Amino acid sequence: MSNPIPEDRVTAVFARVLGIDAAQVTDDLRYNSIPQWDSIAHMSVVGALEEAFGVMIDMDDVIDMSSVGKAREILRKHGAEV
Repeated sequence: MSNPIPEDRVTAVFARVLGIDAAQVTDDLRYNSIPQWDSIAHMSVVGALEEAFGVMIDMDDVIDMSSVGKAREILRKHGAEV
């Protein structure tokens, strides 16, 4: 049984792009810790987050985005409400 669509947009983006259940998306989920989050998927996640939150994430932050929690921190830095 799959979970309903989460109200948390960050969780929703990660779940959709990575093709995983929203219950798997925690702030502790780290880049390369699951097969679905590889370097190609990482760029897709970044693009989807930029689109969902209306921000542009610079390359230093793309490289620094090592977890879902770090993604939230980076989005906040760029003025997004997460």
